[in-house]
Amino acid sequence: MSLLTKTTLRKAALVLALGALLPVTALARPVVLQINSSLPNGSFAHTFLMEFKNRVEAELPDKIDVQIFMGNTLGSEEDVLQGMGFGTHHASLSASAVVQVNPRTAVFDLPYLFENRDKVQEFAASPAFDMLSEGFSGKGIVLSALWDNGFRVITNSVRPVVTPADLNGLKIRTPTSRQRVAMFNTLGANATPLSFGEVYSGLDQGVIDGQENPAQIVESARLYEVQKYLSLSNHVYLPTFMLFGQPWLNAQTPEIRDTVLRIAAETAPWTFTWGEETDARVLEELAEKIAINEVDFEAFQAAALPLYDSPLFVDAIGADMIQVTREVLGLN
Repeated sequence: MSLLTKTTLRKAALVLALGALLPVTALARPVVLQINSSLPNGSFAHTFLMEFKNRVEAELPDKIDVQIFMGNTLGSEEDVLQGMGFGTHHASLSASAVVQVNPRTAVFDLPYLFENRDKVQEFAASPAFDMLSEGFSGKGIVLSALWDNGFRVITNSVRPVVTPADLNGLKIRTPTSRQRVAMFNTLGANATPLSFGEVYSGLDQGVIDGQENPAQIVESARLYEVQKYLSLSNHVYLPTFMLFGQPWLNAQTPEIRDTVLRIAAETAPWTFTWGEETDARVLEELAEKIAINEVDFEAFQAAALPLYDSPLFVDAIGADMIQVTREVLGLN
């Protein structure tokens, strides 16, 4: 056999060997799942996503790499939500911005809807959740679960807020939600919608007087540095929405797809327990950094009641969504 023939055969054998290895190598490479959040490292959202990551990777070792991106490093919430439908983004743990994709989620803007976290979990296990999920149909987004976020409180640097009258004239930052803007305007404030990334600087520079968010956000985003008063209004409970892009899900094996969706749902009760325990701790710690006061709950509830029949809410959310939610929560 000639030297040329031997060389050719060796090259052919090498090519065949490499070809046989390539599928194994490709299969061994873990699937990447990138999850965006607008909140910073150290926030409750970061804690929840790390718990989810650990659970998923423990159940699918070497098959999936869950990558967490905090502080909107993958883009604004709005851009990420849009990208999920296009397939350029994988997943997001979002809150207020979701209403721009699914108006039914504005049901959580109805004030004093939930008495406690148990009621939120009743909602999540009911036909109301199914109807909420249907609102993402055709958007390329799948709602896997509702995770905790917390009851929202009001902070400002002008005065303690005890009754709705104390909100008169205050410029209160709200999310870019028409319903939340209407709520605070109805209560007497001058609602000022801003993206969350602008809140700290807006408070620091006096562009806005206050804002409304869960107490955990006041702590993790260090808003107490630029605010004097925290009022326990508990006016709205807004969950976080664990969302996956339909294109990303469609590209996965049934095992990976079913596992991430199942674990997202299984993580939900853990987040609510964590939130309940953390609220108590956070408020205790914040008491040393910002003045905290109770509010006249009944006065706020009475002032906000007309919003349940407001066309702005009913037309956006849908009368059926509101009705089913009230039935589930026993509010009829």
